[in-house]
Amino acid sequence: MIVVTGSAGFIASYLVDHLNGLGHTDLILVDDFSFASKEENWIHTKFQLKIDRAAFIPWFETHADQVDFVFHLGARTDTTEKDLNLLDELNLTYTKSIWKICTANRIPLVYASSAATYGLGEYGYEDANDVIPNLKPLNPYGISKNEFDKWAIQQTETPPFWAGLKFFNVYGPKEYHKGRMASVVFHTHRQIKEKGHMQLFRSHNPEYKDGEQLRDFVYVKDVAKVCEFLMNHQNHSGIYNLGSGKARTFLDLASLTFQALGLEPSISYIDTPIDIRDKYQYFTEANMSKLLSIGYPHAFYTLEEGISDYVKNYLEKA
Repeated sequence: MIVVTGSAGFIASYLVDHLNGLGHTDLILVDDFSFASKEENWIHTKFQLKIDRAAFIPWFETHADQVDFVFHLGARTDTTEKDLNLLDELNLTYTKSIWKICTANRIPLVYASSAATYGLGEYGYEDANDVIPNLKPLNPYGISKNEFDKWAIQQTETPPFWAGLKFFNVYGPKEYHKGRMASVVFHTHRQIKEKGHMQLFRSHNPEYKDGEQLRDFVYVKDVAKVCEFLMNHQNHSGIYNLGSGKARTFLDLASLTFQALGLEPSISYIDTPIDIRDKYQYFTEANMSKLLSIGYPHAFYTLEEGISDYVKNYLEKA
């Protein structure tokens, strides 16, 4: 059986669909399934068992001999979360428990880290172990993710194979429930449908013009393919970046969303909210050489390809 935590959420629920498409229906779905807004993410999938997040660790301790692989993608992912106890419980303690059970029972593990660990990018965006202890995340969420990465690379007792994936800006189907935290593609499409134009955050950094803040946007279909690759090629444990490897502007992203709808761009700018302004990343770009060096064979979607597919085949059909 394959365990997928966070399976009512965005990335994990898409991974479940991807695994279903590969013929895997022996899935254990783990999450807080009480949110009606997330039900569409998992209700139509094929799985063997659904377990509430709070009940999973005791279940796993008892049934570990039935588990072949764990994708631990569940976490408190809100970058504005201030509750340190909650972040410690869900992003550190819970993940350490899964790691220890996987280690004791020789179960391979892939877990979700985050590009939020890189902070302002003072040390670049290279996923080398010697960089991780020096990183300066900008918010408690990023700190919690980096603390686990630091803990993981210090362990002498590990699962037989493990990988931590530093997700960059993931977009694509199954993010409908995320509200403010959904991708700019999702918000652009919604605003175009409602108002005919899009508002982006104004730059408050003199080195960047409005709309020219740069991020590494990665399509969720590529994320699922990387997870599949790691499940099937259990070599070279470690922490890996997972982005497209190419930084693009928010203006590009919004303009391409208009283009996918056959419309001329209509874009204006608003101030970045005060609560995130002083910790806002103006540039991220994943160095993908480490993943490619272990044999990952697939080209990543370009922003043009990803947005076109997402808008035409998902957002317009929702």
